[in-house]
Amino acid sequence: MLLGTVIENIWATRKEDGLTGLTFLVIQPGVDQKHISSEMPIIAVDRIGAGIGDRVIVTQGSPAGAVQMDLKIPIDAIVIGIVDTPTNGT
Repeated sequence: MLLGTVIENIWATRKEDGLTGLTFLVIQPGVDQKHISSEMPIIAVDRIGAGIGDRVIVTQGSPAGAVQMDLKIPIDAIVIGIVDTPTNGT
C-alpha cells in the first residue's frame, strides 16, 4: 500500500467492459503538506469518492484487480481509503 494525494481526474468514455462505471484518478505518491514527492504519479481506480487534494491509501498489483469477488478486473491500483487526519499531524 502507499499514501498519496489525488492530483487529477481522468475521464475515459470508452473502457474495457469490466471498467464501465469506474472512476480513474491520478495519484502522486508520498505527497504531504510539507513535501513534494519525486516519484512518478500513478493511475488508480476510485470507487469510494476521493477528490482532487484528498490524501488517499492505494493498494497495487494483483490485490487491486481482485476487489470484486466475482470478477477480476484489469487494473493495477485502487483507492482503498481516504485519510481524515494523519497520525503524525501533517
